[in-house]
Amino acid sequence: MADLAARIARRIRREGPLSIAAFMAVALHDPEAGYYARRDPLGRAGDFITAPEISQIFGELIGLWCADLWRHLGQPQSVILAELGPGSGALLEDFLRAAAVLPAFHRALDLWLVEASPVLRARQQRRLSGLGMHFVADIDALPPGPLLLTANEFLDALPIRQLVRGRLEWAERLVALDDKDRLVFADGQENPALTLLVPPALRAQPAGTIVEICPAAAALAATLGERLVREPGAALFVDYGYFPSATGATLAALRRHASAPVLDDPGSADLSAHVDFAAFAGAADAAGAIVHGPVTQGRFLAALGAEARLAALSARATKVQRAALESGLERLIDPAQMGNLFKVLALTSPGLSAPAGFD
Repeated sequence: MADLAARIARRIRREGPLSIAAFMAVALHDPEAGYYARRDPLGRAGDFITAPEISQIFGELIGLWCADLWRHLGQPQSVILAELGPGSGALLEDFLRAAAVLPAFHRALDLWLVEASPVLRARQQRRLSGLGMHFVADIDALPPGPLLLTANEFLDALPIRQLVRGRLEWAERLVALDDKDRLVFADGQENPALTLLVPPALRAQPAGTIVEICPAAAALAATLGERLVREPGAALFVDYGYFPSATGATLAALRRHASAPVLDDPGSADLSAHVDFAAFAGAADAAGAIVHGPVTQGRFLAALGAEARLAALSARATKVQRAALESGLERLIDPAQMGNLFKVLALTSPGLSAPAGFD
């Protein structure tokens, strides 16, 4: 990883300070030393754990949610099921087990996994072998046709920019070098063009206020919105974030389940930021999609019958298994844990009724 830091430093000396988005792109996805290019981050032995590893109920309920959408789509004989950032493959594995209760839906699924990490792609292939999956690097490679798309903790890893309120206008926070060639944050020049990137409701702030924007998330929302206008379908996003848009820096690094300095040893830690669900929803709405939510993860899972599923699983479980099932679901729905911080947002084609879990 020291080599990656040295290469970033050489780039800064050659080109000038980098945007945080450019730094994140290199630190996470450099083909030789990027975080996702060389390591499996998931699980207790990795750096973080996600909802599908915490409870099988999570993926099962999303599978049934998609099955219900498939019925609303008219039960097409073939439907693209795409997952963005499938991680360990646990969500899809649990999804398909639940989908098996509706054989016609299960047969209709054409599986597409959007995964950039070669390490995680190999893990997904091992776990989900024999399912006839297709792997692509981005959603532009998905084929035409009815679409059901899921994404859990995908948006938070997209590169963000940080804008800082100056005396008159806004400036951009950059990654630069100090006099000892160490990576540091530095603010660029105030620029009226940068002010226009800040949501209007947030522009009149005291000097030093930080606002994060995510152009990649907005582009994804617009692309999906345009597709959902052209072809029937729905997309479900689950992530930690906030609604409405707000000020404050949330960019963070995580290494071995503990926070780490963002600029320390790039490529060795996960980098992420809280999702601005209002900005994401606004971009999708402008492109023509119908936006549902966001609602809290706890409320969403409860509305889909999480407690009933827990009871059904517990009836066939040992005492130890019951305790694990109960603690796992509690972690997902408890407002003090993941229940409120994590939000759920759905996009649908115009003309579809509101999907389950969204009033």
